[in-house]
Amino acid sequence: MHIKNIYNKYVLLIACTVFSSCGSYKSKNSTTTNSVQPVALRIDDAVTYQTIEHFGASDAWSCQFVGNWPDAKRNAIADLLFSQNTDVKGNPLGIGLSLWRFNIGAGSAEQGTESGIGDEWRRAESFLQPDGSYDWNRQKGQVWFAHAAKQRNVGKLLIFPNSPPVSLTQNGKAFANKDLKTNLQSSKFEAYANYLATVAQGMQKMGLTPDYISPMNEPQWDWNDGGQEGTPFYNNEIAQVAKLLDQKISDKGLTAKINLAEAGQINYLYEEHNRTGRANQVKDFFVQGSPNYIGNLKNLDNSISGHSYFTTSPFATSVAQRQQLATSVNQISGLKYWMSEYCILGDNDGEIKGNGRDLGITSALYLARTIHTDLAEAQATAWHWWVAISPYDYKDGLVYIDMNKTDGTFYESKMLWSLGNYSRFIRPGYQRVNIENVNSTTTDKNFLFSAYKDAATGKLVTVIINSGNDAVPVTLQHTKALKGELEVYVTSADKDLELLKVEAKRSFTVPAQSILTVVSKSK
Repeated sequence: MHIKNIYNKYVLLIACTVFSSCGSYKSKNSTTTNSVQPVALRIDDAVTYQTIEHFGASDAWSCQFVGNWPDAKRNAIADLLFSQNTDVKGNPLGIGLSLWRFNIGAGSAEQGTESGIGDEWRRAESFLQPDGSYDWNRQKGQVWFAHAAKQRNVGKLLIFPNSPPVSLTQNGKAFANKDLKTNLQSSKFEAYANYLATVAQGMQKMGLTPDYISPMNEPQWDWNDGGQEGTPFYNNEIAQVAKLLDQKISDKGLTAKINLAEAGQINYLYEEHNRTGRANQVKDFFVQGSPNYIGNLKNLDNSISGHSYFTTSPFATSVAQRQQLATSVNQISGLKYWMSEYCILGDNDGEIKGNGRDLGITSALYLARTIHTDLAEAQATAWHWWVAISPYDYKDGLVYIDMNKTDGTFYESKMLWSLGNYSRFIRPGYQRVNIENVNSTTTDKNFLFSAYKDAATGKLVTVIINSGNDAVPVTLQHTKALKGELEVYVTSADKDLELLKVEAKRSFTVPAQSILTVVSKSK
């Protein structure tokens, strides 16, 4: 983050002690020692960075079943993901996602075991039928969740396939052959573009209006093992599909924008790495004169999307890669970066392993650190999680469920509430603003912070992550006076965005292994 040395002479020290006016609060692991020095954080909201567009999550693949669960349970899960309401004590009922990702399936579910995808929870239905007609009664569970999101004021809907429909693929399946070629038939590119636009049009008639169409997912991977739906795409093929889809959107009078290209790792956006012809996508798609330039398409959103997998550890490398990405994106006037998919995969340089379900704070803290670096270093304007609901023994769910297609128990994870420290309070249109540690310019991976402002209301949101084993006293400084109480929302081993209201004239303590969101308002 940039640092300015010019400050208003009316700097005000702000306050609140979670110990005094609100009663004592410590997390289970919280200790304060004499070695922990107080931290003074100074906000200068005259210095602004990117504007946040949305926080989202994907409905793949469990929503096809959970959307048909008993009404009370599916609504309870929808509240956790989408609600912006609070209980009688002011505690959030949900994390208030502002975008919902709808997976339009390729038809492997209709094929059953013949699909070659062994796990039926990773198969998906398709609106497009083998005879070329459309059955809008398909994907009912997912449609229910999309409506539930809309009813709870989730403002944006994105539709995405993992594979073209099986009727358009080379091998008649929803995953590719081992020849590393795109599974979409060469003669079916226009049909595929028409299919994507037709699905958007059909969903509109259901009362769901897609704001974005993302036509391919992680095109760098080979997708030939039958683990799920998927296919590789080369950049020239992506450009071809984008141009055709752009025309179909115009022909059908749709308002949806095209989002590209869901890169499997962020470095595929700014370098070739190990995927020749499938990488260096910022330059290939958005630099005029490049052979696959599509930056002038009428219905293309001026953003490029990538996934944070396998680039989040070690911390110093993670920061360096995101800074390199930001430099690449910022060279294109007006271009934005979306982090459009992430869950905890791999072994992450030994810091945390993706396998093994974790409902506790450890994974939540790692997730919060990842969100922070994506926003503060890569300057992402959007951040999306994969997947919203998981039946697996893996660190991939916000809400976990029993693997039961008709009913079951659901479990909240701390990762849900960790994301909520951002998504519930940093609303679309907020700008990231400058915040710095007054006494140190060294970044500590165990104590991270960022700040955001709603220019219309003057509301400020500060998110602080303390992954360390000691509580940290903090004082906020600001160039303007704040009015009223500060609202402090705590996620820790025993708190889920719990609200603590405090007076605005004292310092406060960030408990060990916790995430705090501080909401304040300037005069």
